[in-house]
Amino acid sequence: MTAMSSRSARLVQLSPEEFRARLTEALGVYTAAMGYSVGTAELRAPMWLAHMLRDGWRNVVALDSDDGLVGLAYGYRGQRGQWWHEQVHKGFAEAAVPDDVRAYWLGDYFELTELHVLPGNQAGGIGENLLRSLLAGVAEPAVLLSTPEGTTRAWRLYRRLGFQELLRHHHFAGDPRPFAILGRELPL
Repeated sequence: MTAMSSRSARLVQLSPEEFRARLTEALGVYTAAMGYSVGTAELRAPMWLAHMLRDGWRNVVALDSDDGLVGLAYGYRGQRGQWWHEQVHKGFAEAAVPDDVRAYWLGDYFELTELHVLPGNQAGGIGENLLRSLLAGVAEPAVLLSTPEGTTRAWRLYRRLGFQELLRHHHFAGDPRPFAILGRELPL
């Protein structure tokens, strides 16, 4: 398979039913992009299905000329009580982020939960197009995300698009890797 560019990938929003039907394929993109074992997909599948039920859930996928998934992005309205929200809130408190800053960023935001492109198709603009398409028309005034620490293509993309560092070297429960929490006001 030859690498695709943003010009050759077709972006499509899928209904929850369509996304569910392509879940195995989507999780394959996720595990390949993140370098995770196939077993990780089995653990993530129920979580992704639950995410689709959340307020404001939306997605965009990138398809090749054979309608194969080469990238995906999804997210939803972040809210108190959700695992990610509570983990970040705790991290902000431990880092002594001022209450007004914490309230601003965690008050009303869209959580960019997943953004992945198959490794052979990265660096061609697909990730940026997925991100822009996903966030177009989002009602919330800001978007938040977490990304593993380190100089990666994802990190460079977020910085280039104006995301700012809100919390560095954060550890989520159950994951030994450090993450950065990034935020940006919307629209892009």
